[in-house]
Amino acid sequence: MEKKQFQAESKRLLEMMINSIYTQKEIFLRELISNASDAIDKMYYRALTDDSLVFDKDSYYIKVIADKDNRTLTIRDTGIGMTADELESHLGVIAKSGSLAFKKENETKDGHTIIGQFGVGFYSAFMVADVVTVISRAVGSDTAYKWESTGADGYTIEPAAKDAVGTDIILKIKENTEDENYDEYLDEYRLKAIIKKYSDFIRYPIKMDVSSSRLVEGSESEYEEVTEETRINSMVPIWRKNKSELTDDDYEQFYQEKRYGFDKPLKHLHVSADGAVVYQAILFIPENIPFDFYSKEYEKGLELYANGVLIMNKCADLLPDYFSFVKGMVDSESLSLNISREMLQHDRQLKLIAKNIQSKIKNLLQTMLKNEREKYEQFYQAFGRQLKFGVYSDFGMNKDVLQDLLLFTSSKDKKLVTLDEYVSRMPEDQKYIYYASGESNERIEKLPQTELVLEKGYEILYFTEDIDEFAVKMLQKYKDKEFKSVSSGDLGIEADDNDKNTDAENEANKELFDYMKNLLAGKVSNVRASKRLRSHPVCLTTEGEITIEMEKILNAMPNNPNVKADKVLEINVNHDVFQSLKAALANDKEKLDLYTALLYNQALLIEGLPLQDPVEFTNDICKIMV
Repeated sequence: MEKKQFQAESKRLLEMMINSIYTQKEIFLRELISNASDAIDKMYYRALTDDSLVFDKDSYYIKVIADKDNRTLTIRDTGIGMTADELESHLGVIAKSGSLAFKKENETKDGHTIIGQFGVGFYSAFMVADVVTVISRAVGSDTAYKWESTGADGYTIEPAAKDAVGTDIILKIKENTEDENYDEYLDEYRLKAIIKKYSDFIRYPIKMDVSSSRLVEGSESEYEEVTEETRINSMVPIWRKNKSELTDDDYEQFYQEKRYGFDKPLKHLHVSADGAVVYQAILFIPENIPFDFYSKEYEKGLELYANGVLIMNKCADLLPDYFSFVKGMVDSESLSLNISREMLQHDRQLKLIAKNIQSKIKNLLQTMLKNEREKYEQFYQAFGRQLKFGVYSDFGMNKDVLQDLLLFTSSKDKKLVTLDEYVSRMPEDQKYIYYASGESNERIEKLPQTELVLEKGYEILYFTEDIDEFAVKMLQKYKDKEFKSVSSGDLGIEADDNDKNTDAENEANKELFDYMKNLLAGKVSNVRASKRLRSHPVCLTTEGEITIEMEKILNAMPNNPNVKADKVLEINVNHDVFQSLKAALANDKEKLDLYTALLYNQALLIEGLPLQDPVEFTNDICKIMV
């Protein structure tokens, strides 16, 4: 029998495809099952225009048959079949897809969509098979034909015997090598797992003969092995069902089945979009943060299906980084796939879906915030940090999307509040959104810098995460109200009699403050009377963009840039300590040096900054005790 040659370019494509186009060999089964589904769809389309054909869906199926003894794997379908000419045109010219041409000629809106587009998926079989045999009998024909090939060296076509219309694809599975275990493609459990993973939602039954143990009839302890034909796939995906048919338990079960997490979903969203791009999606907000969420190993992304066939386990392009905690899937018939159907072309449809999903997630979170505050706060405890990173990253490009989703603990009632809630209850004379940074709410409450702001009746937001200040620096303002640290040099609070007294004290005690400033040269930029302190003797404030908390965070980074905030030492002139400073200036400069060092180190401790010389500090404490 004469062996026919593939076209030259087809031969090169076949060699390249077998070796590099597909990243996982198991993909071959997805491709062959998809082709089998297409063949049954074509029969359905033919029946629409051919009165001699009746399409009874229950009569159509795909069967996967593993024969370990002969090392063959057969994928059988009851679809439209192929003539000798079709075998040659569809299988002899690689990348010519009969499905694509058929799809263009038979566009309908009844849900039957042809999967195949490129005509190369069939050749993925050569990744696992030494010989590929196709026996096919076309509808309306009494003759079957056999197409057979060992790969790039060509193929043969000859008449064959087949009782029923349809196609058998028979793979002679390769022998194992040191690097590859080809036996797995003959193993019942492995085949079931691959089918469930990629083809669970093919609309026709995918059958296999499945073995199991059962009690021998009449016995209480004796078991026997039985083999029964079993449907492997679910067929109807949950996302194509009407939402009214589904319960929260159905979505939770789907979440568990897909192994999206070991927790329960806090919230789900079922989307059916039919517009510029058609897709269905089920999205989940997890209850708990994954253990590896902030590690390099964590992969964001949604499962991506094309017409019910899994294309990608993690499609990162569908989610922005700030929503990377979302789990779920998207199924669309509008996507342009690349040649291997493993990855997407970066096209308009994908971007439209991603943009739409981003909007849906934001709306879901806003609805939770408005109507299920307790549940939203639970979500925020787990993933709020990621939203703040989203505000900060990309030079604040996404701040408008995320700012209304942020929560911070407030000095009022010590509860989480939104920025909108904060601004809506600001007194008329309050110019800024005030915040204080520290390791915990308890530490912040004790900060001396908060005294004046609280005395004025202004609310303070507590920033306890390292990202907080960086995020609001990127926000700059919210509803025309700028953010202001309580440690800022200028708090923007109208001057009162106390402020006037402070200005007078600065003038009157210029010599004292200049002396202390010189002693602390290189450590602080200035020493002055404080307008903000009420009960505490001393504190540090900052000038410029870098705050003390930002200094700590930046210097804790691996490269340690040695960033320094521009610090000011503020003294409470109404505290008894101030009188001691003035007396020391007049009578004992050595004691003034001691007091200055002690006050500076006290201010460092209040801020959680390290002491330059802890031993010297303890010695200074001892000096004032004797």
